[in-house]
Amino acid sequence: MNKDIKILIATHKQHFMPSDEMYLPLHVGKLGKADLGYQGDDSGDNISIKNPNFCELTGLYWAWKNLPNDYLGLIHYRRFFSVKNRAERKNNPLETLYLTNEEANQLLSQYDVIVPSKRNYYIETLYSHYANTLHAEHLDVTREIIAEKCSEYLASFDAVMKQRSGYMFNMFIMSKALVNDYCSWLFPILFELEKRIPTDQYSAFHARFYGRVSELLFNVWLKQYSQSNPLKVKAIPFVYGEKINWLKKGTAFLVAKFFGKKYEKSF
Repeated sequence: MNKDIKILIATHKQHFMPSDEMYLPLHVGKLGKADLGYQGDDSGDNISIKNPNFCELTGLYWAWKNLPNDYLGLIHYRRFFSVKNRAERKNNPLETLYLTNEEANQLLSQYDVIVPSKRNYYIETLYSHYANTLHAEHLDVTREIIAEKCSEYLASFDAVMKQRSGYMFNMFIMSKALVNDYCSWLFPILFELEKRIPTDQYSAFHARFYGRVSELLFNVWLKQYSQSNPLKVKAIPFVYGEKINWLKKGTAFLVAKFFGKKYEKSF
Protein backbone atom coordinates (compact mmCIF):
# COMPACT_ATOMS: atom_id res chain seq x y z
CA MET A 1 0.00 0.00 0.00
CA ASN A 2 1.38 3.39 -0.99
CA LYS A 3 2.30 5.83 1.75
CA ASP A 4 0.52 9.17 2.02
CA ILE A 5 3.40 11.48 1.00
CA LYS A 6 3.33 15.16 0.16
CA ILE A 7 6.53 16.90 -0.95
CA LEU A 8 6.45 20.70 -0.99
CA ILE A 9 8.27 22.53 -3.76
CA ALA A 10 8.98 25.96 -2.30
CA THR A 11 8.94 28.63 -4.99
CA HIS A 12 8.40 32.35 -5.46
CA LYS A 13 8.02 32.19 -9.25
CA GLN A 14 6.57 30.02 -11.98
CA HIS A 15 8.87 27.14 -12.82
CA PHE A 16 8.84 23.55 -14.01
CA MET A 17 6.81 21.44 -11.59
CA PRO A 18 6.45 17.62 -11.66
CA SER A 19 3.05 16.26 -12.66
CA ASP A 20 3.28 13.61 -9.92
CA GLU A 21 0.53 14.31 -7.37
CA MET A 22 2.99 13.58 -4.56
CA TYR A 23 4.40 17.06 -5.20
CA LEU A 24 2.75 20.29 -4.06
CA PRO A 25 4.11 23.47 -5.64
CA LEU A 26 3.93 26.02 -2.83
CA HIS A 27 4.14 29.77 -3.33
CA VAL A 28 6.16 30.84 -0.29
CA GLY A 29 5.73 34.42 0.83
CA LYS A 30 2.39 34.47 -0.99
CA LEU A 31 0.81 37.05 1.33
CA GLY A 32 0.13 40.21 -0.66
CA LYS A 33 1.77 38.86 -3.83
CA ALA A 34 0.35 38.22 -7.30
CA ASP A 35 -1.14 34.74 -7.74
CA LEU A 36 1.21 32.29 -9.47
CA GLY A 37 -1.43 29.61 -9.77
CA TYR A 38 0.09 27.55 -6.95
CA GLN A 39 -1.05 26.83 -3.41
CA GLY A 40 0.04 29.71 -1.17
CA ASP A 41 1.55 29.59 2.31
CA ASP A 42 -0.81 32.36 3.47
CA SER A 43 -3.88 30.29 4.43
CA GLY A 44 -4.76 28.79 7.80
CA ASP A 45 -2.11 29.03 10.50
CA ASN A 46 0.81 30.66 8.70
CA ILE A 47 3.87 32.91 8.90
CA SER A 48 3.87 33.91 5.22
CA ILE A 49 4.69 37.51 6.15
CA LYS A 50 8.09 36.36 7.48
CA ASN A 51 9.20 34.91 4.14
CA PRO A 52 11.74 37.64 3.25
CA ASN A 53 13.77 36.49 6.26
CA PHE A 54 12.64 32.88 6.80
CA CYS A 55 12.81 31.79 3.14
CA GLU A 56 11.29 28.34 2.49
CA LEU A 57 10.61 27.86 6.19
CA THR A 58 7.33 29.74 5.81
CA GLY A 59 6.30 26.86 3.57
CA LEU A 60 7.46 24.27 6.10
CA TYR A 61 5.53 26.03 8.86
CA TRP A 62 2.38 26.11 6.71
CA ALA A 63 2.63 22.39 5.89
CA TRP A 64 3.33 21.50 9.52
CA LYS A 65 0.25 23.37 10.69
CA ASN A 66 -2.16 22.67 7.83
CA LEU A 67 -1.43 19.44 5.94
CA PRO A 68 -2.79 16.06 7.14
CA ASN A 69 -0.43 13.79 5.18
CA ASP A 70 1.45 10.99 6.95
CA TYR A 71 4.78 11.97 5.35
CA LEU A 72 6.03 15.44 4.47
CA GLY A 73 8.95 16.53 2.36
CA LEU A 74 10.52 19.89 1.57
CA ILE A 75 12.49 20.76 -1.54
CA HIS A 76 13.03 23.92 -3.60
CA TYR A 77 12.36 24.81 -7.21
CA ARG A 78 16.14 25.00 -7.65
CA ARG A 79 16.83 21.54 -6.21
CA PHE A 80 14.99 18.23 -6.63
CA PHE A 81 15.73 14.85 -5.06
CA SER A 82 16.80 12.17 -7.56
CA VAL A 83 17.94 8.55 -7.34
CA LYS A 84 19.29 8.47 -10.89
CA ASN A 85 23.00 7.75 -11.36
CA ARG A 86 25.58 10.43 -12.05
CA ALA A 87 25.59 9.94 -15.83
CA GLU A 88 21.81 10.15 -16.01
CA ARG A 89 21.73 13.26 -13.84
CA LYS A 90 24.35 14.90 -16.06
CA ASN A 91 22.88 14.05 -19.45
CA ASN A 92 19.11 14.02 -19.07
CA PRO A 93 16.51 16.80 -18.59
CA LEU A 94 15.07 17.56 -15.16
CA GLU A 95 11.66 16.27 -16.25
CA THR A 96 13.08 12.71 -16.31
CA LEU A 97 15.17 12.90 -13.14
CA TYR A 98 13.07 13.92 -10.15
CA LEU A 99 12.14 11.41 -7.44
CA THR A 100 8.90 9.59 -8.27
CA ASN A 101 6.15 8.48 -5.92
CA GLU A 102 7.18 4.85 -6.42
CA GLU A 103 10.82 5.63 -5.63
CA ALA A 104 9.84 7.64 -2.54
CA ASN A 105 7.67 4.79 -1.30
CA GLN A 106 10.50 2.32 -1.74
CA LEU A 107 12.89 4.54 0.20
CA LEU A 108 10.44 5.22 3.04
CA SER A 109 9.74 1.50 3.42
CA GLN A 110 13.41 1.11 4.41
CA TYR A 111 14.41 4.45 5.93
CA ASP A 112 13.01 6.99 8.39
CA VAL A 113 14.50 10.15 6.92
CA ILE A 114 15.53 11.01 3.37
CA VAL A 115 18.09 13.82 3.07
CA PRO A 116 20.30 15.26 0.30
CA SER A 117 23.86 14.06 -0.14
CA LYS A 118 26.12 15.82 2.33
CA ARG A 119 27.72 19.10 1.32
CA ASN A 120 31.45 18.88 2.12
CA TYR A 121 33.42 22.03 2.91
CA TYR A 122 36.80 20.29 3.35
CA ILE A 123 38.86 23.31 4.50
CA GLU A 124 36.05 24.75 6.63
CA THR A 125 33.90 23.63 9.53
CA LEU A 126 30.20 24.37 9.29
CA TYR A 127 30.71 27.15 11.82
CA SER A 128 33.72 28.74 10.13
CA HIS A 129 32.09 28.57 6.70
CA TYR A 130 29.01 30.36 8.02
CA ALA A 131 31.12 32.91 9.91
CA ASN A 132 33.30 33.65 6.89
CA THR A 133 30.51 33.95 4.35
CA LEU A 134 27.75 35.43 6.53
CA HIS A 135 27.84 36.55 10.21
CA ALA A 136 29.05 34.46 13.16
CA GLU A 137 26.72 36.35 15.50
CA HIS A 138 23.75 34.41 14.11
CA LEU A 139 25.18 31.11 15.32
CA ASP A 140 26.59 32.52 18.55
CA VAL A 141 23.20 33.90 19.60
CA THR A 142 21.48 30.69 18.49
CA ARG A 143 23.82 28.79 20.80
CA GLU A 144 22.88 31.11 23.68
CA ILE A 145 19.19 30.44 23.03
CA ILE A 146 19.72 26.68 22.98
CA ALA A 147 21.73 26.88 26.21
CA GLU A 148 18.85 28.75 27.85
CA LYS A 149 15.84 26.93 26.45
CA CYS A 150 16.90 23.38 25.56
CA SER A 151 20.36 22.83 26.98
CA GLU A 152 20.20 19.09 26.31
CA TYR A 153 20.85 19.99 22.65
CA LEU A 154 23.98 22.00 23.37
CA ALA A 155 26.49 19.17 22.93
CA SER A 156 24.90 18.22 19.61
CA PHE A 157 24.99 21.86 18.49
CA ASP A 158 28.68 22.17 19.33
CA ALA A 159 29.49 18.88 17.60
CA VAL A 160 27.66 19.89 14.42
CA MET A 161 29.44 23.26 14.33
CA LYS A 162 32.77 21.38 14.23
CA GLN A 163 31.75 19.13 11.33
CA ARG A 164 33.13 19.76 7.87
CA SER A 165 30.02 18.46 6.14
CA GLY A 166 26.28 18.48 6.67
CA TYR A 167 22.84 17.95 5.18
CA MET A 168 22.11 21.36 3.74
CA PHE A 169 19.44 23.25 1.77
CA ASN A 170 16.46 22.53 4.07
CA MET A 171 15.64 19.37 2.10
CA PHE A 172 14.16 16.23 3.64
CA ILE A 173 11.33 13.70 3.55
CA MET A 174 10.11 12.11 6.79
CA SER A 175 7.01 11.17 8.73
CA LYS A 176 4.65 13.86 9.96
CA ALA A 177 5.46 12.71 13.51
CA LEU A 178 9.15 13.52 12.95
CA VAL A 179 8.28 16.81 11.22
CA ASN A 180 6.20 17.72 14.25
CA ASP A 181 9.08 16.95 16.61
CA TYR A 182 11.51 18.96 14.48
CA CYS A 183 9.28 21.97 13.92
CA SER A 184 8.14 22.10 17.56
CA TRP A 185 11.81 22.50 18.47
CA LEU A 186 13.00 24.62 15.54
CA PHE A 187 10.49 27.45 15.30
CA PRO A 188 10.59 28.59 18.95
CA ILE A 189 14.37 28.95 18.60
CA LEU A 190 14.04 30.97 15.39
CA PHE A 191 11.30 33.19 16.80
CA GLU A 192 13.54 33.96 19.77
CA LEU A 193 16.48 34.61 17.43
CA GLU A 194 14.20 37.01 15.56
CA LYS A 195 13.73 38.98 18.79
CA ARG A 196 17.43 39.11 19.59
CA ILE A 197 18.87 39.91 16.15
CA PRO A 198 16.68 42.27 14.13
CA THR A 199 17.09 42.31 10.37
CA ASP A 200 17.07 46.07 9.77
CA GLN A 201 20.86 46.22 10.08
CA TYR A 202 21.30 43.94 7.06
CA SER A 203 20.85 44.00 3.30
CA ALA A 204 17.96 41.94 1.91
CA PHE A 205 20.41 39.11 1.15
CA HIS A 206 21.89 38.96 4.65
CA ALA A 207 18.48 39.43 6.29
CA ARG A 208 17.51 35.92 5.16
CA PHE A 209 19.62 34.40 7.90
CA TYR A 210 16.87 32.68 9.90
CA GLY A 211 16.42 30.28 6.99
CA ARG A 212 20.17 29.76 6.72
CA VAL A 213 20.60 29.06 10.43
CA SER A 214 17.87 26.43 10.16
CA GLU A 215 19.95 24.45 7.66
CA LEU A 216 22.46 23.83 10.42
CA LEU A 217 19.81 23.35 13.09
CA PHE A 218 18.30 20.50 11.07
CA ASN A 219 21.60 18.66 11.51
CA VAL A 220 21.56 19.43 15.24
CA TRP A 221 18.01 18.11 15.64
CA LEU A 222 18.78 14.97 13.63
CA LYS A 223 21.89 14.23 15.70
CA GLN A 224 20.12 14.82 19.01
CA TYR A 225 16.97 12.87 18.12
CA SER A 226 18.99 9.89 16.88
CA GLN A 227 20.82 9.57 20.19
CA SER A 228 17.67 8.40 21.99
CA ASN A 229 15.65 7.22 18.98
CA PRO A 230 18.04 5.82 16.35
CA LEU A 231 16.88 6.75 12.86
CA LYS A 232 17.64 5.12 9.55
CA VAL A 233 18.80 8.08 7.46
CA LYS A 234 19.31 7.80 3.71
CA ALA A 235 21.19 10.45 1.76
CA ILE A 236 20.37 10.61 -1.94
CA PRO A 237 21.53 12.90 -4.75
CA PHE A 238 19.70 15.96 -5.95
CA VAL A 239 19.53 17.75 -9.28
CA TYR A 240 19.47 21.47 -9.89
CA GLY A 241 16.43 23.08 -11.42
CA GLU A 242 18.53 25.96 -12.73
CA LYS A 243 22.06 26.28 -14.06
CA ILE A 244 24.74 26.81 -11.39
CA ASN A 245 27.89 28.84 -12.06
CA TRP A 246 30.37 26.65 -10.18
CA LEU A 247 33.33 28.90 -11.01
CA LYS A 248 31.70 31.92 -9.35
CA LYS A 249 30.49 29.78 -6.45
CA GLY A 250 33.94 28.27 -5.83
CA THR A 251 35.70 31.61 -6.19
CA ALA A 252 33.36 33.28 -3.69
CA PHE A 253 33.95 30.41 -1.23
CA LEU A 254 37.74 30.83 -1.40
CA VAL A 255 37.63 34.64 -1.27
CA ALA A 256 35.44 34.45 1.83
CA LYS A 257 37.77 31.93 3.44
CA PHE A 258 41.08 33.66 2.75
CA PHE A 259 40.20 37.34 2.28
CA GLY A 260 37.21 37.79 4.58
CA LYS A 261 34.80 38.94 1.88
CA LYS A 262 31.22 38.03 2.83
CA TYR A 263 28.74 36.65 0.34
CA GLU A 264 26.47 39.34 -1.10
CA LYS A 265 24.20 37.15 -3.24
CA SER A 266 23.21 33.56 -3.86
CA PHE A 267 25.11 31.55 -6.47
